[in-house]
Amino acid sequence: MQALQELCIDNFLRSRGWDEENIQLAMCHIVSRAVYPASELKTASFIMENSSICELTGYPVKQISKDKLYDISKLLYREKGNLETYLSEKTNELFDLEDKIILYDLTNTYFEGAKRTSKLARFGRSKEKRNDCPLMVLALVVNVEGFIKYSAVYKGNTADCKTLGDMIDNLRTVTSVSEKRAIVVIDAGIATAENLEILRQKGYDYVCVSRSNLKKYTEATSAPVSIKDNKGRVIELREVVVENCDSEYYLKVDSPQKVLKESSMNNLFVQRFEEELTKIAACIHKKGGVKSYGKVCERIGRLKAKYRSANKMFFIEIEKDSQDKCRSIKWGLIPQAVIENREEQGVYFLKTSLKKGCDSNSQEALIWTVYNCIRNIESSIRTLKTDLDLRPVYHQKDEACEAHLHLGLLAYWLVNTVRHKLKKHNIKSGWIEIVRIMNTQKIVTTCVENDKNQIIRIRKCSEPKEKAKLIYDALGYKYSPFLRKKSVVNKNDFLKNGCVDMLDFSSG
Repeated sequence: MQALQELCIDNFLRSRGWDEENIQLAMCHIVSRAVYPASELKTASFIMENSSICELTGYPVKQISKDKLYDISKLLYREKGNLETYLSEKTNELFDLEDKIILYDLTNTYFEGAKRTSKLARFGRSKEKRNDCPLMVLALVVNVEGFIKYSAVYKGNTADCKTLGDMIDNLRTVTSVSEKRAIVVIDAGIATAENLEILRQKGYDYVCVSRSNLKKYTEATSAPVSIKDNKGRVIELREVVVENCDSEYYLKVDSPQKVLKESSMNNLFVQRFEEELTKIAACIHKKGGVKSYGKVCERIGRLKAKYRSANKMFFIEIEKDSQDKCRSIKWGLIPQAVIENREEQGVYFLKTSLKKGCDSNSQEALIWTVYNCIRNIESSIRTLKTDLDLRPVYHQKDEACEAHLHLGLLAYWLVNTVRHKLKKHNIKSGWIEIVRIMNTQKIVTTCVENDKNQIIRIRKCSEPKEKAKLIYDALGYKYSPFLRKKSVVNKNDFLKNGCVDMLDFSSG
């Protein structure tokens, strides 16, 4: 709640003409989404039974319902453009950010249900391997600190590389002059030649991974630069020169640790590929097995498509008889292909429009550091989808689905505000762990009856534990919204309100 007040979202909504009751309900819903991400039905129960958020915002707890939460989510979504721009500027002011590096990536979330009438839900390539479900694509532009600059929702079958042009045009209209020459960091799926040309035309620099391993290049005469990643593993960087690519700077990245990983994966794929070939070959000699030459070729074709990296290293010979049936299948590894595959393991290439500096070593280290910022947007997406439960989507109407995603993004602003401030004090816990620590603090309500037939109701915040105090101190927030509240009411009035337990404990 204190993070929400720090962002002044309530003041923004007032400036947009919202009444106080809707502002209070919106703040209840955003905070609840951050600490207890669930459906509107479960959120309503959480607010009424397990949380004191209504006491902090002033919204009457008895008026909470799932329908009101649905409606307020839709109202918040109608403010999406203005609210996103406001929060982008507000966080820049709060934390003195310049947005010199912009990160762009896409993710998708899947639906439960057929969604036949939806204009957004489409079948596509799911990043969660849920290709059996219709999808919706969420595109995000964030800065290095993880704060969202712009977001958009696309149909589920939208390819990653088809969205960058729209995002850059929209980003131009919402960013300040100082951000016009930002460095855009993207992954290989988005870094098509057309998209890179768009970035150049719009005046942005870029850093990305080359979509294919370079074959024809010459290594620079300067010695390679050795650096360590965040886990202390050595990585070798070397400038390479590519013919007819004077406008781009290429960097070869050689990681011994990546060699071990790719080698292990490659051996597993080769093993599985051979096992499947053995099964296909065995079927030829079994009663009722697939023997038709055409059908066997189809099976092998599907197998090659499944294991693209492994099939390049194999030769396969199929012998057939006069009746167009297979007699045998022979296969084996191609020595030259195996050698080439081994040489490519652990090696990839970065390319950028940044001009080469005077100090080659610092240039190579700079490009590596800039590209590794893309891990921040991966972390942001992971927080959204896992910690804030952005997947799956159960809503049926497109408007409700978009409002659901937008509410998750608003909750993410709170999460990232808290985590950004904590990281400055070397507290790097995940959001779920932070919520668990802070859940140790409660509000205790004690009710007793005096000799005048009156009920004395005392509410008191428990003392935060040491870990919670560390978080409060790092954030600069107060330990509790109040110390002690006392009220005296007649017993009949007290019972009329539905409070029959003499001792009532509720969390805060």
